Amino acid sequence: MELKEILAISGQPGLYKYVAQSTRGVIVESLLDGRRMNASANARVSALSEISMFTEGDDIALADVFTRIYEHTGGKTAIDPKSSPEALKAAFAEVLPEYDRERVHVSDIKKCFSWYNLLVSVGFTEFKLPVEEDAAAEQQ
Repeated sequence: MELKEILAISGQPGLYKYVAQSTRGVIVESLLDGRRMNASANARVSALSEISMFTEGDDIALADVFTRIYEHTGGKTAIDPKSSPEALKAAFAEVLPEYDRERVHVSDIKKCFSWYNLLVSVGFTEFKLPVEEDAAAEQQ
């Protein structure tokens, strides 16, 4: 399973794995409970490989943020997303000290830690972007 196959659906909790295209949208499988459902064509569906976080410089891909959290926690789950806003901000600042404190909200940090913890709990350990893999293949 690759990061580009993991989807976030606006208004739906958790993360989903892309299964197939359907006539009315896409068929996805919940990473939480394995249930399949149809995400309609008008639902806002985003692949995690396309999401980035605001920093004081260039934006950083969510995959890179997950990699930093993974290295920081030693492959274990991160802080509980239900922790206090101050604790979440402090933990996020340890992982990504250059994040833009004005444009990254506590809800974004909660979602980031929640998604990371979910991915680690289902055995996801490599957070590579597809572009990085293609570039590595071309160099060989």
